[in-house]
Amino acid sequence: MAGLKRLLGVSEAVESCHTARIGGYVIEGHVPMEAVDRLMSTKPRVAGIAAPGMPAGSPGMGDDPKTRFDVLSFGDASTAPEVFYRAGLE
Repeated sequence: MAGLKRLLGVSEAVESCHTARIGGYVIEGHVPMEAVDRLMSTKPRVAGIAAPGMPAGSPGMGDDPKTRFDVLSFGDASTAPEVFYRAGLE
């Protein structure tokens, strides 16, 4: 999977357990549907979005309504990941 992730532009900095593609974007990890909806409606110039690691309280990782974690957008190896969505704050 690591080779496929690199091919799709997923660096170790944003890597997680699951990788999917939708509408030309990569979704990496336990990304909330609200972040995917925002991605698909705004269509930014990024390779995809990721919830690096496996944040506690993210979809599939527990049910804590107080959970806060960042979903990052990423491009290529020369572009630093940026906060795209703040789960639990928006």
